[in-house]
Amino acid sequence: MSYFIVEFIILLPQMLWEFVRSGLRLVLPVSWIAKSVVGERVLITGAGGGLGYQIATEFARKGAELVLWDINDELNSKTADAVEELGAKVTTFKCDISKRDEVYCVAERVKKEVGEIDILVNNAGIVSGKRLMDIPDERIIKTMEINSLAHVWTLKAFLPHMMAKNHGHIVTIASIAGNFGLVRLSDYCMSKFAAQGFHESMALEMVAEGATDVKFTVVNPYLITTGMFDGVKIKYPFIIPSLAPEQVGRKVVNAVLTNQEVVVLPWSMNLFVYLKSFMPIQVLFMISKLFGVLHSMDEFVGRSKKD
Repeated sequence: MSYFIVEFIILLPQMLWEFVRSGLRLVLPVSWIAKSVVGERVLITGAGGGLGYQIATEFARKGAELVLWDINDELNSKTADAVEELGAKVTTFKCDISKRDEVYCVAERVKKEVGEIDILVNNAGIVSGKRLMDIPDERIIKTMEINSLAHVWTLKAFLPHMMAKNHGHIVTIASIAGNFGLVRLSDYCMSKFAAQGFHESMALEMVAEGATDVKFTVVNPYLITTGMFDGVKIKYPFIIPSLAPEQVGRKVVNAVLTNQEVVVLPWSMNLFVYLKSFMPIQVLFMISKLFGVLHSMDEFVGRSKKD
């Protein structure tokens, strides 16, 4: 018991400083506390999509070199063109991240043709938007492969070099659906809960391994207007507004620049994440009903096949 008290007293000032540091990140201008990513190689999965595009262009403006992965060559090229217009170096690769062997193969090509990666952004994702019984088994497996398992394969490919240098950054684009179960999003929620758990575990593993300068950021956005969730209804947008991809892209890059560990968007969702930690589950159901969660996916359309 005495050892615990001594250790706790030693740790207490450090813990208090972390509270202060987290608070300062919220109020100080990013430019005051930002690290440089000039010349850093940033790999983004799903780079052809709306959010991937915005993250890529934001990093390009900060002087980073981009490595873009997507299964859609046409969309990936459009992102690359935008990055090049901003003066950044960029290389594109076609990769189906649902296939482990393909991830490893393309990762080796990246290392040989471009070099090691400094910042990895696991951004790619898919959504079914159906009741569980209406989702084919193969689609559920695909959701898990893209939204969660792919994160495992990319980290196994690129994390060893970051650990060896004790320098790097891992970004997980998760979702607020990784904090709450939502109707007609069972497979999506499952995959995002898994992605968050894996992310947190790996962040702690780096502390245990002494690679404390390999930083981790998990981003939990609500509805982003990229087309992925077209048709979803928001009952009270003045409380929980939808998010523009440009806005989220800036937040993601700023979080990397300031080593922010957790980003919840919009900010109002932080309250619900906090309340969930102690509220009775039936109260959570009542709040979900109040905010229209039970029927928000009734008119879900999603992104078209060509996108």
